Parts: sequence; structure tokens; C-alpha cells
Amino acid sequence: MRILLVHQYFHPLHHAQVGRWNAMARVWAEQGHQTTVISGSFNLTNNRTYDFCKGKMFTIEDAGSGVRVVRAYTTEKYNKNFFWRAWAYLSSVVFGFFGALLHARGKYDVVIATSPPLTVGPLGVMLSAIKRCPLVFEVRDLWPESAIDTGVLKNPVLIKLMYFMERLSYRKAAAINVLTPAFEERLIQGKGIAAEKVWMIPNAADLDVIKPGPRDEEIRRKHNWGDKFVGLYMGAHGRANCLWQLIEAAKILRNEPEYLIACLGDGMEREALMKKTQEDGLTNICFLPAVTRGEVNAYLNACDVSLIVLKKVDTFKTVYPNKMFDSMSAAKPIVLAIDGVARKLVADDAHCGIYVEPENAEQIAEKMRFYRSSPQIAKEHGENGLKYVSEHYDRRKLAMKYLGLIDKLIANKRS
Repeated sequence: MRILLVHQYFHPLHHAQVGRWNAMARVWAEQGHQTTVISGSFNLTNNRTYDFCKGKMFTIEDAGSGVRVVRAYTTEKYNKNFFWRAWAYLSSVVFGFFGALLHARGKYDVVIATSPPLTVGPLGVMLSAIKRCPLVFEVRDLWPESAIDTGVLKNPVLIKLMYFMERLSYRKAAAINVLTPAFEERLIQGKGIAAEKVWMIPNAADLDVIKPGPRDEEIRRKHNWGDKFVGLYMGAHGRANCLWQLIEAAKILRNEPEYLIACLGDGMEREALMKKTQEDGLTNICFLPAVTRGEVNAYLNACDVSLIVLKKVDTFKTVYPNKMFDSMSAAKPIVLAIDGVARKLVADDAHCGIYVEPENAEQIAEKMRFYRSSPQIAKEHGENGLKYVSEHYDRRKLAMKYLGLIDKLIANKRS
């Protein structure tokens, strides 16, 4: 099978955030399928163009056996103002389209467009028409609602454009894949999508890469963690992540030297967060640069508890953060500041962590104290998480299920 994937922010293999689609494409390649990815040159994590893409309209990247990436030019001025944001959305469609025409020639069996951003939808629609094959539109986040709720998207013209793209993508897709039960309910009941058109292949655990192990003393020595009880946040440092609540938790714990909060990753708010930490004279919270996927596993094994937080908005009650599955794969107990389906999975179904109210720094600090004073419960929660994802969220199994749904879709279209 030849698969054409439209993924604006498909990560290079060496990137710290290699995840869902890199792993999915790898599993499919092992089954003899070929995946060509139409992606952009902009690294959303640190708001910069990838070094190997600078000065180039198109960059061809070999991402491993059976996986090929066509990266098209994307402006670096995405967050500058309305004009540049509109241009970023438009250019991703235009340059992605020409990149596919020039460097993704021949027949394909299916086009998959994974959103956000929503601009991948119209691009997927055009490519599925040209390639004469079905479109699977994937909803990883509910756009434009998520962008509106977090304040990323404010311009009314742009909001109307996003809603138009959403309707077009839903209407033209042969199938729509969602990542959580809440997304499925929202599409069927809230947006009137036929239930038989909606699949659910969620985010999952990459058990081949993220594994539990003994405490990584090398990482702890490298960062002078000593015997401190370390709460680790890993991932993007953006507006939606609201890491200010971790700074407030550090303030509460500032007179308890046995605790440390470590934030691993990059993003548009990282510098402001670091500046605030310095202004407040906090030495019990540190910001570490993004690392490779393999090193993420080492940092998880070096910490004592995983801190998973997002901004307090209703849209995030529908999401499963991928870092949640990584933490469970590493058998780490979780302090979860996200309500909704994530809370149900972690606290109610898997019993692998404790829910706290989003943006409630007092509760974050309190639960860090609880886990330090209750090592047996921390151990049990970690083991529960690993057991649960192994049984229900193994990425390899879900990749094969996804492939089976695509096979069935193609067979139905041909018949």
C-alpha cells in the first residue's frame, strides 16, 4: 500500500518529540507499506526553521525504510501578527500542494491528513482528488475551538476561515479518525457527523522506546538533583501548556529543599518562564532544553513523579496528551492537572495517578508531598500505569488496527 500523509509538523527522527506518526509510519513500513509525508520546514516547538531546511523551498528527507518526507517552505513569522499568521496558513497549503505534485508522484491508495492545523484538511481534499483515492481526516485536537479557547486564535476573519476548512474537511473525508471518546461524541452529537464515518485510534504508548528502568543516576548527577524528589514536566512550553502553574507550585515549595520541579522541552513561552523564575529567586524549578526521544526515557527514569498540566479551558477536557502515555510506559506516577477524559483514564480507569484542578498550584505541591511521603502508593500507581497501557494502548497494536480500517475503507471504495 502507498500512503500519502499530510502532517504539517512531522518531526525528524532525531527530534525530541518524535511520537505518534513517526511510530505509526515505522510500524506500517515493517509491514511492507510505503508512506510519503507532506510536511513543513517550521519547528513549532521552538518557533524556528529546521536548520537542514533553511534557504530551501523543498527538502527531501529519508526518515527510514519505507518513510519519505517532503518538507515545504513555511514562514518563521507565524506568531508575529494576523497577516503573517494568515500567510502561514495559506502558504502551508500552496507550498505543500506543489511539494506533493513535484515530489510525491504516482498513484497512492489513501491520503491521510492529520490536524491541527486545519489547513491540512483542504490540502488533503485536493490531493485525494488528484490521486483519486479516499481521504482520512484525523482530528488530534478540536480546532478551531482549542485555538480560540487558549487565545491563540482571535481574529474573526481567521476564525471564520478555520470553521470553513473544518466543514470542508469533514464533508469530503471518507472517514474521520479521532483520538479520544470525547472527540467522537463531539463530532457525532455536536457536529452531526455520521457515526459510521468516525473511527477512534487514540494516542498510545510507544513501548519499544519508553520503558521503565532503575533510577538514572547519570541524569541526576548531570543536573545536580542529588536526593531531591523531582517532579518532571516534559513537552511544549506554550500558552496552552500554562507552565506558570508550576512556577507557582515551586513558590509554595521554596522552603522545602527536598523538592524540585524540572521542565524539559522548548516553546514560545520558555524564555518568559525562565525570566519569571529568576525574578522570583526560585532555585527549586529548572528549565532544561529539549532532548532526543531516547533521552526522554532516561529523564523519566531519573524523576520521581510526572507532572502533566494544561491551561484550564473546557476544550482540554477532551484530550489525551501523549506525554501521559509516555509516563505510564515508564511506570511513573502522575500528577494530572487536566480534567475530562484524561482524568478518567489516569485516576479512574488505570489508577496510575492523582487528579488536581488545572492551574491549582497548591494542589500540585500537595500531591508532590503526598507521593514523596507514600513511596509504596507511588510504586503501585506507576506499575498500574504500565500494565494498563500495555493492555490497552500499545502503539504497535493500534497502528495495526488503523491499517486494518484503512484496508477495509479502500476495499469498500473499490467495490
